[in-house]
Amino acid sequence: MAQLSSQYGVHPNQIGRWKKELLEKLPEIFSGKWRKEHKTEAEMIAELYQQIGQLKVENDWLKKKSQLLR
Repeated sequence: MAQLSSQYGVHPNQIGRWKKELLEKLPEIFSGKWRKEHKTEAEMIAELYQQIGQLKVENDWLKKKSQLLR
């Protein structure tokens, strides 16, 4: 752990916590259950872009509506 700690600039305690968490979740990760519960990075990015688009449409609509009320 000391070697990893110095190589990557991470505190040894943090590496220990990551290792503990990995060992606890390892069976779940390889069972396929993990994939169903956790989205891939690409899925998350796509969902965020969709949310941004929706918020932009709503924001533009509100701007138009507020200009008409003036």
